[in-house]
Amino acid sequence: MKYFEFIRMALASILDNRLRSFLTMLGIMIGVGSVILLISMTTGFREYLVRQFMGIGTNLIIVNPGKTETKGLGHPGFEGVQKMTTGDTIALRRNAMALEGVSSITVGTADVRYLDRERRVMIVGTDDVFVKIISIGVDSGGFFTSEDVDASRRVCTIGYTVKNELFGGKNPLGEIIKIGGSGFRVIGIMEKKGTFMGTDDFDDVVYIPVPAAQTLFNTDRLLGIRAKARSAAMIDEAKEQIRVILKKRHNNKEDFTILTQGSLLSSLDSILNALSAVLAGIAAISLLVGGIGIMNIMLVTVKERTREIGIRKAVGATKRDILLQFLLESMILSLMGGVVGILMAFTGGVVLSRFLPQMPPLMEPWVIALATLFSGGVGIFFGVYPAYRAAHQDPIEALRYE
Repeated sequence: MKYFEFIRMALASILDNRLRSFLTMLGIMIGVGSVILLISMTTGFREYLVRQFMGIGTNLIIVNPGKTETKGLGHPGFEGVQKMTTGDTIALRRNAMALEGVSSITVGTADVRYLDRERRVMIVGTDDVFVKIISIGVDSGGFFTSEDVDASRRVCTIGYTVKNELFGGKNPLGEIIKIGGSGFRVIGIMEKKGTFMGTDDFDDVVYIPVPAAQTLFNTDRLLGIRAKARSAAMIDEAKEQIRVILKKRHNNKEDFTILTQGSLLSSLDSILNALSAVLAGIAAISLLVGGIGIMNIMLVTVKERTREIGIRKAVGATKRDILLQFLLESMILSLMGGVVGILMAFTGGVVLSRFLPQMPPLMEPWVIALATLFSGGVGIFFGVYPAYRAAHQDPIEALRYE
């Protein structure tokens, strides 16, 4: 029952000085709310990245020309590098048994025109295997076949945005569009896919056979090769087979980079973890400031209640009783600030979810539990010294204090 009495007294003291208590809790509120919200935003963004990467296909392997020692998202470039060609794609198809599919990729931009409408569009030169590797299907019509690729036919499958911008409500199938001045027959419309990581629009693309694209862009190089392992368990084996086959074709030089979805996510995850730690550290400064504020106010409280301490000791209160009374008051003050901070974080999360529906903050229970324990710990840590000062006051001197 003694502990309940201490809690009652602590709450009474806090409520007697509402404004001062609120200002004291403010640092804890901001610190706890910021830490939870920032970590939740990072977690939500990480989940968004996973969905984006998994949405373009599973067991995906990306092979780019150029060797880079660090993992990354960019293309290393072509200077000083043996070019990657469709011959590499054919060699992988024939010899890499761990691969389910291999596709050539070359990319450029060109003006696409239909009658009086013209649009600058990304042109992707690829082959019939592409749609088996990347998780994107055809909404109507079809994708070009291996015969179209081998014959370098001028056919294309267009994205949904291109269809709407050039044709409006008209059915584009069978129509001729001009790509860089050359005529291509529309044979299909890709299903809606949206953007990748908020930038690349999969719907604002025109797909053409890779030989036609190489002719259009006057190059025999590939931007890279996209492959799909037969299963997640075979990704490492598939990477090794790709490495061996391409090195043999490239004069025993590993002048290419092999990336997987896992390596890309791992690289991004490391960046996000570092960013999360920095942001959480900055937010934690508010907790430190809040803790110092609690210590300051508790020292003032001890000074103001010196006579009360003397009276309590005179009627039998022990040092331990006085210590617990002021320590509980400090901890309750900090916990109350922590609870309000959690509510602030929830409110901020709801608001951000409305503005960022694709990557809403994810508030995991362990983060809330940790923030609550941390706020209580701040109250105890910064309340120990004021409580110690109160407990070790001389009762005679305390009774004389005016």
